[in-house]
Amino acid sequence: MSNAPILVIGSTGKTGSRVASRLEALGHDVRHGSRRSETPFDWEAPETWGPALKGARAAYVTYFPDLAFPGGVEKVGALAAQAREIGVERLVLLSGRGEHHAKLGEEAVRAAHPSVTIVRATWFAQNFSEGYLRDPILAGVLPMPGGAIKDPIIDIDDIADVVTAALTEDGHVGEIYEVTGPRLMSWADMAAELSRAIGKPIQHVPISFEDFHANVAEAGGDFVADVFTAIARETLDGRNARVTDGVERALGRPPRDFAEFAAKAAASGAWSAAA
Repeated sequence: MSNAPILVIGSTGKTGSRVASRLEALGHDVRHGSRRSETPFDWEAPETWGPALKGARAAYVTYFPDLAFPGGVEKVGALAAQAREIGVERLVLLSGRGEHHAKLGEEAVRAAHPSVTIVRATWFAQNFSEGYLRDPILAGVLPMPGGAIKDPIIDIDDIADVVTAALTEDGHVGEIYEVTGPRLMSWADMAAELSRAIGKPIQHVPISFEDFHANVAEAGGDFVADVFTAIARETLDGRNARVTDGVERALGRPPRDFAEFAAKAAASGAWSAAA
């Protein structure tokens, strides 16, 4: 591939910031795609898409806040078509495992651009350390619905490694990498691992989806709560209770374990009151 820049859409987000830093460490020219970047990118302003894509050789595509939000599927499809017309050689799309709208987004992007890699991810471990569950963890509780459902939660650093490989190496175009951690864990299992890493008790508190909706609504409003509760109901029904080999197929190594994530996050001060 040429020395043209790689566009990272959502370069200030959890996965995008990690992908951008990895690419820069490898010596690649990174074009940051955010509302405040030098070449602004805004999903709500389609006029910003073309300038951000122009001259890029590849692009990492993440849709914020989620492909389940109205218009998300149509927008990623339109962006992929524009990328093809402009001459962007390859795309890597972050998708959600077991989500109906995410699957529609995948189909829209693949139909619009011939050289796409799909990275289909399960729940992020970093939601506990730098996301909406950090404050409850600081309070010693993990309030989540879904009962005893198990999920192979993934470390975002593994997602970033897979995306970076797909953007820069041969052999990934056309692949769908469904990426998970190495073992199935219940919320209680995760609370136990967090307790060990942090050095204080963290208790899983089973809540209803209605309570989950109320918690999200308090922070982000009813509309956001409606969408995220629908996603939780969809994905916490057992459909994702299996480990996949996406990380190993993409990188030739196993994914990081949740215990490794928890220990590293605790050592970095993720759960100190001043973090």
